Amino acid sequence: VQLQASGGGLVQPGGSLRLSCAASGSIRNFDSMSWFRQAPGKQREMVASMTGSGVINYEESVRGRFTVSRGSAKNTLNLQMNSLESDDTAVYYCRAFRLPQYFYWGQGTQVTVPA
Repeated sequence: VQLQASGGGLVQPGGSLRLSCAASGSIRNFDSMSWFRQAPGKQREMVASMTGSGVINYEESVRGRFTVSRGSAKNTLNLQMNSLESDDTAVYYCRAFRLPQYFYWGQGTQVTVPA
């Protein structure tokens, strides 16, 4: 399983970015897919997740600003990020999970929002 994250970049506060995670197969083959992020000096944290049945969860600080969705392609999970803040600066990773305990990580994509 390979996951390829893309879409990061430098954006001004209040701006938007759209991240995409492309999997080597259909994302419906996974029990869940998630976006994580890791800021310098901080632990990696879950930002948003979607189960295979479509149940979505968001980390509190991004709720209402970020939206996770399946892309038009069967193998893509997107993260639309609006109203970006400097605290959103981090490397963003996508992760796929398959029962019983198989985790797959993509490489990160950098998101930078200057203060």
